[in-house]
Amino acid sequence: MTKPGDPGHAAAARADAVHTGSGPVVEAEPAEVADRRRGRPWTLRRRLLVIVAGLLVAVSATVGLVTVAVFHSASMERLDGDLDEAISRTDISAAGPVFPGEQAEGPGVLLNVPGQQAGTLAALVEADGAANAGYIADRGRVLTLPADIAASLADVPADGAGHTISVERLGEYRAQAVELPEWDGLKVVLALPMAEVTTATTQLALTITIVAALGLILALIVGSVVVRRALRPLASVTETAQRVSELPLERGDVALGERVPVDDQRTEVGRLGTAFNRMLGHVASALTAREQSERKVRRFVADASHELRTPLASIRGYAELTRMHGGDLPPDVTHAISRIESESVRMTELVEDLLLLARLDEGRELAALPVDLERMLGEAVGDAQAAGPGHDWEVRATDAPTVVVGDEPRLRQVVTNLLANARVHTPDGTHVVASLDREGDEVVLRVGDDGPGIPPELAGSLFERFARGDSSRSRRAGSTGLGLAIVRAVVEAHDGEVSVRSEPGSTVFTVRLPAAPTPATSS
Repeated sequence: MTKPGDPGHAAAARADAVHTGSGPVVEAEPAEVADRRRGRPWTLRRRLLVIVAGLLVAVSATVGLVTVAVFHSASMERLDGDLDEAISRTDISAAGPVFPGEQAEGPGVLLNVPGQQAGTLAALVEADGAANAGYIADRGRVLTLPADIAASLADVPADGAGHTISVERLGEYRAQAVELPEWDGLKVVLALPMAEVTTATTQLALTITIVAALGLILALIVGSVVVRRALRPLASVTETAQRVSELPLERGDVALGERVPVDDQRTEVGRLGTAFNRMLGHVASALTAREQSERKVRRFVADASHELRTPLASIRGYAELTRMHGGDLPPDVTHAISRIESESVRMTELVEDLLLLARLDEGRELAALPVDLERMLGEAVGDAQAAGPGHDWEVRATDAPTVVVGDEPRLRQVVTNLLANARVHTPDGTHVVASLDREGDEVVLRVGDDGPGIPPELAGSLFERFARGDSSRSRRAGSTGLGLAIVRAVVEAHDGEVSVRSEPGSTVFTVRLPAAPTPATSS
């Protein structure tokens, strides 16, 4: 036993703290929390709906803009035509000559013409820029405009084309100017309001926007139903694949009867479902062939191991008999007989291990009796200390119940193999700690040492059969490479699990077994 201040004790304590949770632990973020943080995943259905919505918005916007632009252009052409007709109805010659006493009546002469609509503006602009303007009120009266408004009409160029101007307090107008050179550069300006064109264009744009929005909503609703129905076979493929992925395909007989219902093989999803079903058929055939092959191998190993036990026992017996009653034999013969005896013992152990693994592979029933692991661990460590006096052994037990339900000889072999593994593959002076803990509904057995550790390249195959390390974990004491394979097989047969964590100076094997139910106490 070691003292608390021993360096090996500290190393084992650190290794034990890693498994018991006494040190700080950084927990990984749950997958669902990470998914929520990243946002809702973009499923195929969601992407299709977004693409359809984007295309509809683009098409609707393009059609709407073109329609509004064409309508506005046509309305402006129609307004320019009305403006030409208004000018043609006006007797421009009646506007001159302009005398100081007649200027005020000039716009009225242009506006008091049958057919001129309400809101029409008219202005007489002299060569020096002085303007006299008026407009038709709602009831047909001709009113004179203030000088500042008349000045805005004076800027219209006399090119015979329509121009959009903004008249203060009256809004936008479409204006056209005609010059009268025979009257000393007098210019006549006539303007029609654009309110109707603006209102009609705005209403059309609003109508198109509302109709497009309603059409988009309706398209998304119908598209969602259509896409969901179209992707239903694909969802069936996904569900079937999910169920297949949850099947225990790694061992034993596999009833791979899952198939995807296919309605029409001519569609893309139908062809996918057919190919998936064909793949499942191939996988099922391969698994069946693999299981039959493994079953033959297991049966062969079991039969061979069983048959080898008798001749090995005979060889060992004859070797012992010769050594004990052979009389005076040469030293080399005595040595050869002792080697025959030791190798027969080693081969017998190998055969027994192979037979045990074959029986566990076949799923043979194990005993289901209460087993006190604390008592078993104490006895096993005592035996290990006698077999490896050069190592420093320590037992740590908890006050909580450490009883499990299982096969005591097989569980004893688990503990013995783990202790033997620490003894055989570490140098003398190594501190080995065997501990028992109770964590929830599990009893946890840990065997740790402060030896050289397990090579990283061996970590993935450590529990495989005939797995051996390099020279740092030697093959002393006739190691067969089946000890840890038996540990895993027995633990899994008891619905438990075994794991290892190793680094230079710290190696810890952890076995978790379901704890035996605590009997209810009657009051």
